[in-house]
Amino acid sequence: MASAFAYQPDIPLPDNIAVMVSRRDGGQSSGPYGSFNIADHVGDEPDSVSANRELLLAEMTGAEQIQWLTQTHSCQMIKAGESQSPNADACYTEEAGLACAVMTADCLPVLLWKEDGSAVAAVHAGWRGLANGILSENFPELRRLGSTDSPWQAYIGPAISQAHFEVGVEVLETFFEVATTPELLEATVAASEPSKLNPLKYHLNLAAIARAQLLDLGVTAVFGGDECSFEDSDHYFSYRRASKAGDVRCGRMASLIWRKQN
Repeated sequence: MASAFAYQPDIPLPDNIAVMVSRRDGGQSSGPYGSFNIADHVGDEPDSVSANRELLLAEMTGAEQIQWLTQTHSCQMIKAGESQSPNADACYTEEAGLACAVMTADCLPVLLWKEDGSAVAAVHAGWRGLANGILSENFPELRRLGSTDSPWQAYIGPAISQAHFEVGVEVLETFFEVATTPELLEATVAASEPSKLNPLKYHLNLAAIARAQLLDLGVTAVFGGDECSFEDSDHYFSYRRASKAGDVRCGRMASLIWRKQN
């Protein structure tokens, strides 16, 4: 199912699980937030954001509520439904009808579900979150959810691609410091490429690093990771693209996952 402002990725899911990603068109926002911005912290008109969120929820069959987060690039994870907009960068639930959501405009949205459909989670994973352990620190708690013998699977949504994500050597060193297994070390080497234009700069494949971390944690399948928010200006917001154009005002997409109500 797809609309002007959201789509469901073509990935295998349990029958009771739904995933949705919003796009930038088809909403009430204007100017640099045009037109389907769902973030209430970027300077957009509050009424426009509220209207866009209402449109999004109406599109989500089997969902009654969305857990929005106040994201701070932390490693904090909360149980969805306990607070309206808590300071956190990940949330989880076993409750049907309650959607876990994260907002992005280049960072990685990582959506997770139990293979038997008993629990879901959403993670906002920028480079700081990945380097600081937002996946590895929270996975022990996720393992205890739902049917404990059912493995997790994951989807990585639209994010900035390696070609457009240039970082300094200090960022790359941070990822090597947390590459604690041969597999993670190999993946980090493969995910980094020296810049051809700027000395001591590297192009980093965040999706590849996240995929390696997820597999190292025991996630049995990782889908997505191949859509670039920077390149696809028709469909996605990109903070880095906006900044390069001289305007840091930028909307956000939402990536959502929920257990459908019967």
